[in-house]
Amino acid sequence: MVLIMIYVLWSPLKLQETLTSASVFLNTLTPKFYVALTGTSSLISGLILIFEWWYFRKYGTSFIEQVSVSHLRPLLGGVESSSTTGLFSSVNGEAEPRPSVSECKVWRNPLNLFRGAEYNRYTWVTGKEPLTYYDMNLSAQDHQTFFTGDTQQLRPEDAVMQKAWRERNPQARIRAAYQAIEMNHECAAAYVLLAEEEATTITEAERLFKKALSIAGKDINLLVYIKRRLAMCARKLGRIKEAVKMMRDLMKEFPLLGMLNIHENLLEALLELQAYADVQAVLAKYDDISLPKSATICYTSALLKARAVSDKFSPEAASRRGLSTAEMNAVEAIHRAVEFNPHVPKYLLEMKSLILPPEHILKRGDSEAVAYAFFHLQHWKRAEGALNLLHCTWEGTFRIIPYPLEKGHLFYPYPGCTETADRELLPSFHEVSVYPKKELPFFILFTAGLCSFTAILAMLTHQFPELMGVFAKA
Repeated sequence: MVLIMIYVLWSPLKLQETLTSASVFLNTLTPKFYVALTGTSSLISGLILIFEWWYFRKYGTSFIEQVSVSHLRPLLGGVESSSTTGLFSSVNGEAEPRPSVSECKVWRNPLNLFRGAEYNRYTWVTGKEPLTYYDMNLSAQDHQTFFTGDTQQLRPEDAVMQKAWRERNPQARIRAAYQAIEMNHECAAAYVLLAEEEATTITEAERLFKKALSIAGKDINLLVYIKRRLAMCARKLGRIKEAVKMMRDLMKEFPLLGMLNIHENLLEALLELQAYADVQAVLAKYDDISLPKSATICYTSALLKARAVSDKFSPEAASRRGLSTAEMNAVEAIHRAVEFNPHVPKYLLEMKSLILPPEHILKRGDSEAVAYAFFHLQHWKRAEGALNLLHCTWEGTFRIIPYPLEKGHLFYPYPGCTETADRELLPSFHEVSVYPKKELPFFILFTAGLCSFTAILAMLTHQFPELMGVFAKA
């Protein structure tokens, strides 16, 4: 008991002694110390702000926040927040699980360009790589499974081609294709690779694809791939009616391969022919609620409805008299398309620069928007007034959806994983479109405030060292 009383009485005395020592220490500091202290604090907080801003622009999240959630929270015994997979309301009001990153399926771009004749030409002119390694690696996996799926019965040339698709260097892939041809002059997959990557013109690519078709035999995967690419060659060389016939024949011959989305190639070619009745017939078959939607289907439907009224549409007249039934249908179709993929309008309205489309796209993502606008902008421009109608109405979509992150209107809630996947698919020089637009993380705002505050203190201390010294000591 005596010891406890001594400790209780001694603690205040010791605290007072500590405060006295601290006061003496502060009184001995010179104004130069305060200038150095505030200047250093301002510099450090400024560097943290710059790094946080760079990290946010590159990865879309705060570095400090990410480290705190990933590493510090488990150490402190925290539980992973369930907000990333929280419940979202569907159209009928029932709870729906929000899609996780793994549920953001990446699709092969139905209209992907030719590497040798188109993508490489861009690299020669600009010095920039239009395709990411992630995108090309997905293509390599596609080719391995598509052309040589039965690994139990691989011929020697097939084994060479398996390796060829995996090669990261283009010249190594081409050398491997020639090696496979030396082993077997009827290795169709090797000619496909040469058509895709060595041919520097579409005409040369078409010649190699025809050679591959003549020796493809009964391999259905090879036949479908080659015929589709031949139809795309014909489309690019201006033989559009021939391309349409080839695509129709391909869809009739292999009706069960709808997952390849050949109808999107057909839609684009029919739009070039301005065969709008045929376009509507294709849409009637594929724009069904049970099938996966796409920007091509939704925006083509909107284009057809807009085309019927856009040449005489006037925002001023519409506000006075109200929208007619046809105009209302067009506006609703635009709202539907924008809800499905909100990134497309800025490309169609040329508010954002286009780039070459990737070989894979994420539905409802920026990658799909780039791919759609790259091929369809000309069709919107051809329809008089269609872009004007889009410009006047597309932003109204966001007023219809109560809260984009939590509720859908016509479709399921917008997936939260699209930004991450798009950053993998699109080149680094492209500014990825993000929806809904993210607010600045708390730690960026905090470091910005801290940097500003310490910078002001440093300036005041430098200008009025005596006064700030007195203030600090007080």
